[in-house]
Amino acid sequence: MCFLRRPGAPASWIWWRMLRQVLRRGLQSCCHRLGLCVSRHPVFFLTVPAVLTITFGLSALNRFQPEGDLERLVAPSHSLAKIERSLASSLFPLDQSKSQLYSDLHTPGRYGRVILLSPPGDNILLQAEGILQTHRAVLEMKDGRNSFIGHQLGGVVEVPNSKDQRVKSARAIQITYYLQTYGSATQDLIGEKWENEFCKLMRKLQEEHQDFQLYSLASFSLWRDFHKTSILARSKVLVSLVLILTTATLSSSMKDCLRSKPFLGLLGVLTVCISIITAAGIFFITDGKYNSTLLGIPFFAMGHGTKGVFELLSGWRRTRENLPFKDRVADAYSDVMVTYTMTSSLYFITFGMGASPFTNIEAVKVFCQNMCVSILLNYFYIFSFFGSCLVFAGQLEQNRYHSIFCCKIPSAEYLDRKPVWFQTVMSDGHQQTSHHETNPYQHHFIQHFLREHYNEWITNIYVKPFVVILYLIYASFSFMGCLQISDRANIINLLASDSPSVSYAMVQQKYFSNYSPVIGFYIYEPLEYWNSSVQEDLRRLCSGFTAVSWVEQYYQFLKVSNISASNKSDFISVLQSSFLKKPEFQHFRNDIIFSKAGDENNIIASRLYLVARTSRDKQKEVIEVLEKLRPLSLSKSIRFIVFNPSFVFTDHYGLSVTVPVLIAGFGVLLVLILTFFLVIHPLGNFWLILSVTSIELGVLGLMTLWNVDMDCISILCLIYTLNFAIDHCAPLLYTFVLATEHTRTQCIKSSLQEHGTAILQNVTSFLIGLVPLLFVPSNLTFTLFKCLLLTGGCTLLHCFVILPVFLTFFPPSKKHHKKKKRAKRKEREEIECIEIQENPDHVTTV
Repeated sequence: MCFLRRPGAPASWIWWRMLRQVLRRGLQSCCHRLGLCVSRHPVFFLTVPAVLTITFGLSALNRFQPEGDLERLVAPSHSLAKIERSLASSLFPLDQSKSQLYSDLHTPGRYGRVILLSPPGDNILLQAEGILQTHRAVLEMKDGRNSFIGHQLGGVVEVPNSKDQRVKSARAIQITYYLQTYGSATQDLIGEKWENEFCKLMRKLQEEHQDFQLYSLASFSLWRDFHKTSILARSKVLVSLVLILTTATLSSSMKDCLRSKPFLGLLGVLTVCISIITAAGIFFITDGKYNSTLLGIPFFAMGHGTKGVFELLSGWRRTRENLPFKDRVADAYSDVMVTYTMTSSLYFITFGMGASPFTNIEAVKVFCQNMCVSILLNYFYIFSFFGSCLVFAGQLEQNRYHSIFCCKIPSAEYLDRKPVWFQTVMSDGHQQTSHHETNPYQHHFIQHFLREHYNEWITNIYVKPFVVILYLIYASFSFMGCLQISDRANIINLLASDSPSVSYAMVQQKYFSNYSPVIGFYIYEPLEYWNSSVQEDLRRLCSGFTAVSWVEQYYQFLKVSNISASNKSDFISVLQSSFLKKPEFQHFRNDIIFSKAGDENNIIASRLYLVARTSRDKQKEVIEVLEKLRPLSLSKSIRFIVFNPSFVFTDHYGLSVTVPVLIAGFGVLLVLILTFFLVIHPLGNFWLILSVTSIELGVLGLMTLWNVDMDCISILCLIYTLNFAIDHCAPLLYTFVLATEHTRTQCIKSSLQEHGTAILQNVTSFLIGLVPLLFVPSNLTFTLFKCLLLTGGCTLLHCFVILPVFLTFFPPSKKHHKKKKRAKRKEREEIECIEIQENPDHVTTV
């Protein structure tokens, strides 16, 4: 290996270049040996993956088990709200709050809720008979418990000029029935049965009462409607598979019956499918539980796996036909598997970081763990199972067998005597191949389109200004979308769109969004409630809220009764002996915890209830209230916590969902920077970083403009976008920077001709496979479709429009390649002149 030093180039640069060349050729040599090994033992590499799939696939069927805890999946694993819930539950257990208005402040438990909605213009308060019939039917249910609350009116219209805010009419009323299970397994089963009967009863009552609408919800409804997505998507996923199989088969076909590879396209997709089945078997064997977010894994794995399939097919077409088929397979491996190994490694690194302890969403962590296993098996199956299929196809081609019918192709003389239809079916391309055309694979319709039409059009000088304007528009919309990112933790985004839970949530958001959920305000340390300064601090903390407070009611009681309680003994004595014994105040007994030390009583903890007035965007305002109250608990003299069960899902959710993307992006950036001066070419890594950043920000901004929230599904899609962009841009960029043509335009033409077919085949198959997701009535699949469509579209835009134009403007320069070729040509001319001078007889002879 000889390296000539360019004039003016530093010695360190030469050494870096030598190191890159050694590493590149070493990797190519390893892949070449791998290809030779597969080509010499194809039966072994075909059998082992098949046996693994059968073994683990059967295990997956026997061990399938759905995840039953939705909170564990989608709520942040480590949050202050869970600690606050434990403290609140230890101070005020649920079994000591039976039949109370706000007994669901610790945990939702088992419950049934119903919203009764009157027709537009009607008053639900005038339909008391129907409401009472519904209520009596619920109370008469078997195994029901005696907890009932009816505490909310929706769509309220107040009496004009009313000082005491009297209600004139209301559109809806919400009634909640709590079941007191207290953690008992037997009672929990009874409660589950009661909830099922409750939902059936609501459907039956809706048919009987046509004068108002019923919207019901139970504690298991969210879990049921979350898993309903998987049931609804089963047939659509099979349709996606059929579409991808058809697209891969057609795009791998040619008119040339010898060199056409339709079955290889079909077997490539099936290779990815059996690798996914094997990964699923390993997941269930290790006691994994299925959830609907894992529905995205087949699409993620297919997008990466079919890229390797189509690249190997393109690598096979670039090999010389006069070589033995085993050497052609080895050459295809050395040409393709280096880049595919790098991109598979980046997939593993990014999703591995998503599966790290830094990820605070269990659904994201489980998905990333499964994706890592799928990527490893995908890589193994591509070079083993699909590689063996490529060996057998190459052997058929070398022996001149038909690519579809597997029969011997007749000679050209025999074909000339046959009808036209027979010549069309059995033609091996000898008529289309001209005498100066060395590569008959150029007749593939995608390669022909790129070479003869698209490459000339996209590099036309009159097209380039429009491409620059298009990119500026793309960047503007992306930037505008990035400024409007929403991180609302809306559980509705993961449910089936036509489910009862979504209908209930929409009605509740419309008619019951004027007030926040009831927030428990827990004072967990002894406090001098009789002190005027403490009373003032409590009033200041509760200002801006509608409070249900024993403290405020007690102060009013003392004022009306003209009783003085300015010291501890009087305050507690009147509280216990007079205030809490009155019927209208007895429900406050469960809100105060007394302790007795000798003859002295103390208040060691108490709770209040706060309700904040909100607008339509209730969830965002509740999060703001939570973020304002928590710091006050540390700065004020009163030690308190605030809690509502919904806080478990919203507490630091924005940070929890964005951390996996940040970690994955940092991992990709770190790997690309560390390999900046080692792998292939430093400018290739530089352009790759720019391209991936542009695609990632484009997808992020456009999905925000498309009303996609930052939930766990969109975050997983953003992690996948990083890898999908690298998967398709890396081969194109590295081929460009290593090209030795005279101009950048010729280099980008060569790159598109070499890798454009595989990129177009894969992205087209990927996007066509997403179409059936549109017909799944689920918010989860809608989000998945939107994000993956943007991922494929932005990647295709960069690979075929933006990069081919921008690479003709900016480095790397190709002038030194032109100088080298001129120097070699001049040296050849000088040698020829010397030979002519030394042998003039040769010239005379000529």
